[in-house]
Amino acid sequence: MTHPPLRTIDQMRKAYTLAGLHESEVDADPITQFARWFEDAKRGDIPPWLELNAMTLSTADMGGAVTSRIVLLKGVENGRFVFFTNYTSTKGKQIELNPQVSLCFLWPHQERQIRIRGLASKSTREASIDYFHSRPRGSQLGAWVSEQSSETDGRDSLEQRLSALQQRYGDAEVIPCPEHWGGYAVDPREIEFWQGRENRLHDRLVYRKRDSHWALVRLCP
Repeated sequence: MTHPPLRTIDQMRKAYTLAGLHESEVDADPITQFARWFEDAKRGDIPPWLELNAMTLSTADMGGAVTSRIVLLKGVENGRFVFFTNYTSTKGKQIELNPQVSLCFLWPHQERQIRIRGLASKSTREASIDYFHSRPRGSQLGAWVSEQSSETDGRDSLEQRLSALQQRYGDAEVIPCPEHWGGYAVDPREIEFWQGRENRLHDRLVYRKRDSHWALVRLCP
């Protein structure tokens, strides 16, 4: 059996034909519109590898150097987007100095993206503890094992620390939430809904915060 030749990077492209996005179709509140699209994404033909709540989080230091990574959305509360992490990680240190962040969701099976710009602040300690105790036990121990973003002398040292913690806590019902671990809530200032269209003439509707109100504008693709 012969296989078609692999395309080179410059020839990799996809035509977007699933849907369009018109101003008359969206809600006046972008948080409600986000919830609609999230529900749509759950109903689609979801590839087994796709985590719908995965989002790119971009942070920057005071010099303007940007770092991006994938984190998981764990809730939308009072109009703010919530995730959890190690406060001493690179992202935590950068947010401490510069709370301006960007989030981006990609749902390729829907040919959609959502981009969010806003300000990140720490969740309450109570919220962090509640979520920590809802995590699988292994994830709770992992939060203690990893000094996130710091250098390590090898995988074996991490495994040894995990083994020591497993012995320490044994069958204990509660593992305490580390002080260096917890949630952030991103208060959005701008939310863009992107729908792929043919000929790269994509639909881009952007909500921008104006005092306590949202203004809706369309951007060129």
